[in-house]
Amino acid sequence: MSESRSSNSGSGKAAAPPVAVEFSGALEDFLTSLETDEASAGTLDAYRRDLERYLAMATGHGIDHLTELSSQHVAKLVETLQRAELSSATIARNLSSIRRFHDYLLRSGASSVDPTKDVSVPRVGRRDPDPLTMEEAERLVNAVNASDPRSLRDRAMLETFYATGLRVSELIGLHCGDLTQTTKLLHLQNRGSQKRGSQNHGVRNRIVPLGEAAVVSLCRYVQDGRPHMAVPTTDDTLFLNAQGGALSRMGVWKIIRAAAVAARIDRTVNPQTLRHTFAAHLLDGGALLQDVQHLLGHADIASTQIYARQYDADLTQLHRTYHPRA
Repeated sequence: MSESRSSNSGSGKAAAPPVAVEFSGALEDFLTSLETDEASAGTLDAYRRDLERYLAMATGHGIDHLTELSSQHVAKLVETLQRAELSSATIARNLSSIRRFHDYLLRSGASSVDPTKDVSVPRVGRRDPDPLTMEEAERLVNAVNASDPRSLRDRAMLETFYATGLRVSELIGLHCGDLTQTTKLLHLQNRGSQKRGSQNHGVRNRIVPLGEAAVVSLCRYVQDGRPHMAVPTTDDTLFLNAQGGALSRMGVWKIIRAAAVAARIDRTVNPQTLRHTFAAHLLDGGALLQDVQHLLGHADIASTQIYARQYDADLTQLHRTYHPRA
């Protein structure tokens, strides 16, 4: 069985898992077809991650031809993701990627069967936000002792998440030029669409104000931390990893998880938790739903409404507890 590795293995990124040569070629052809359809850079990265996992698993089971892929391999991947306790939404997204890949293989004539047709998609229930309390948020940020380049980065990253409610993709895509220190503003730009000269409706350009604590932490990192992490090939990316490249999503998750452990927060804390916390604390402070919608970058206010439902429930309980005629 012959195998192939991604050409990115020497570029500072984590090496891609080994996949059979035929799989690797088909994957690159599929991604090229998505580029022709003007898919965003984030979308392409997501497809690559999902499909490399799937194809590497099949390769590990001795499969090296597209026509040998079966529903058993798809089901095995679903089982693996479930054992890893990934969310139903993540598993559904992986299945969606695999389905689109096999649809491409059918249309291109590279395969004559669709092994995904008999695999059911996990039900995705929309969970209510579970934001941190103000005390927990303070503990999380203060758990990082900003005394060296990496901890300066981690503290600035946590402060930025809590101050702005950014998506993880937006945070790792920040450039130094996006930060306006004098006006305490952060400019969020849809660089994926700029690369292709088209509009990506999934991510909106916007300006988000920064609080004093976030500005101080970011300035300290930019002045005293980032220069020590940069290497000659480093570009204008704001948050750097140990090799001087851009932080990965997994790197961000690990930093948040370590801070949560240090802060003794005994529940799951991830970038989405901090996004929920940002929105919930704004509403607790009296912000209008439309303002929170803009700050989060939601195109549809219905996406922001989920935070209001939790806020309304809290108010209802408050009324029932304290109002004499409740």
